[in-house]
Amino acid sequence: MKNGLIKAVFLGLIVSAKSIDAQVQSVENSNKMEWFKNAKLGIFIHWGIYSVNGISESWSFFNNYINHDNYMKQLNGFSASKYQPEQWVNLIKESGAKYAVITTKHHDGISLWNSKAENATTIPHNSLAKKDVLSPFISSLKNSGLKTGLYFSLPDWSHPYYDINTRTKKRYEIKNDPKRWQNFIQYYQTQLTELSTQYKPDLLWFDGDWEHTSEEWESSQTLNLLKKYNSNIIINSRLNNHGDYDTPEQGIPVTAPLHPYWELCYTMNDSWGYQPYDTHYKTPNMIIRTLADVISMGGNLLLDIGPKSDGTLPEKQVEILKNLGRWTSKNKKAVYETDHGIPFENYKGKSGLSASKKSLFLYLEEVKSFTKIYGLATKPSSASIIGDDQAVIDMDYNHEKTLTLNFSKVKFDKDVTVVELVFDIPSIFLTDFKNEAIPLHQLLENKNTKLAVYDLINSFQNTDNLLSFSGLTSGGLDIKIKKTAKTNPEIINWISKNAEAIFETEKGLPGGHYSGMSALSKDKQTLYLFVEGIPSGPIAVKGIKNEISRIRIVGEGTLLSHDIYNKLYWSDRPGIIYIDIPKEKIDKNMTVIAVLLNKPLELYREKVGAIENNL
Repeated sequence: MKNGLIKAVFLGLIVSAKSIDAQVQSVENSNKMEWFKNAKLGIFIHWGIYSVNGISESWSFFNNYINHDNYMKQLNGFSASKYQPEQWVNLIKESGAKYAVITTKHHDGISLWNSKAENATTIPHNSLAKKDVLSPFISSLKNSGLKTGLYFSLPDWSHPYYDINTRTKKRYEIKNDPKRWQNFIQYYQTQLTELSTQYKPDLLWFDGDWEHTSEEWESSQTLNLLKKYNSNIIINSRLNNHGDYDTPEQGIPVTAPLHPYWELCYTMNDSWGYQPYDTHYKTPNMIIRTLADVISMGGNLLLDIGPKSDGTLPEKQVEILKNLGRWTSKNKKAVYETDHGIPFENYKGKSGLSASKKSLFLYLEEVKSFTKIYGLATKPSSASIIGDDQAVIDMDYNHEKTLTLNFSKVKFDKDVTVVELVFDIPSIFLTDFKNEAIPLHQLLENKNTKLAVYDLINSFQNTDNLLSFSGLTSGGLDIKIKKTAKTNPEIINWISKNAEAIFETEKGLPGGHYSGMSALSKDKQTLYLFVEGIPSGPIAVKGIKNEISRIRIVGEGTLLSHDIYNKLYWSDRPGIIYIDIPKEKIDKNMTVIAVLLNKPLELYREKVGAIENNL
């Protein structure tokens, strides 16, 4: 009994010690990650010899699209003759980014700096440039006050000590030649020591860890090596489970990653490095809205640029960065030091919260008359438009904890307008609340048609379709909805026009797929998107696995085209569907878009990870 008691006390002390140690580590990690969490925007730079011919970085020879010798001949064309690192840094800072991550060495093994590691291939020694191009950039970056991030590829498909050369060529098995592999470990760790001592990075961005196990990479040893030079070094998730944050790639997550810290790495077109014939650029509007999307989920956006081999930046990329800077400069308060927003059930749009939770930011992607927030337990003390002191927002807060914001006296931003709600105490949003209970007859008598239509559609977002058993018909003809002398005929006309989207349809997309309300047909093959106001750009839908058969405007049949971005043909991750609605076709009360799918709706809500294939 006595021994058992001693053991229990001893075990309790151990558990307590572990708990205290975990808390200390958690606090230390939180302190270390603070600048990263607050940054929200970083710029990724893919620069290497692949920019000479404008071909895929490293993957070109790995996939046998070009042989290794011809790929390496690009060293003779990499001049960096017009390279002005200060201009890069000024542009990065102008964009609103707080850090940059540059490819010090990609999978092709070519180092931008003067590496002394055994058998290293470097830009200073082996290229036309004959100079260290990394050092002046890092120097300018540090002088600017921006944080320094270094991308480093663990694989080196050109190095004689590495075991893999191409998709079809493996040099040796590690178990058969362990000494050779150890030589490689020493080689890559020597390079990391050089980077750590020469550049003192704040962040190390690893890539390619999928080719070997954590034990084979000796990841723990590598992490200890880096911490020796910077105890607060931040590591991404690609050092075989030794990282500080998740790195979803290309596909914007539909739901926020579970990790408290994450970063979406994202291209402006379809390529990481410079490719002159890849003109599939997203517009500045799309990029700004992507940033708002990422902020609303509590993450960072690492937006990529690909300089040319002479060191200049493509005009399109400069244009995007400058436009991004216009928006971030105007809306600093709603970008930096923010946290993820409120649930989709409370607000059908993108939102963010200040660290104190005393400010709620709404990111409006359209010009509209009003918006609503449901289940708001705390009444805001004020509402304003960030960057516009002249704007006036009228607030209506009712007993059902619903807040209506009216924007009749607001000048909207061309991309994303940010509303700030300020609270005297930290804001509270209910998870279990009743939606506004508005009887159908009362709704039909509302003189404000836009508001009535919104309330009507919102009613069946929560499985309570007010028009069920009301006399509505599928085609909108011969409807027998009960009318009174006060019935607003404009509402009846809108219902008749858009009947197919509200007759026997069911709740549409869950949060994360579309920034608005939606419905689904009975056979689950037609998705209806309800579009408020005038969108600032094409409406976006993500996480749809289906192919699109046809898109049209409900009630009048106009066919619409669509474009898909970030869909990699070999991956099951769906791209983002962008649908452009001509302004002359916008319904002043609410536009309804029908998206016909090739089969019943299938959604992608899985974790978005690293790209381990680039065929």
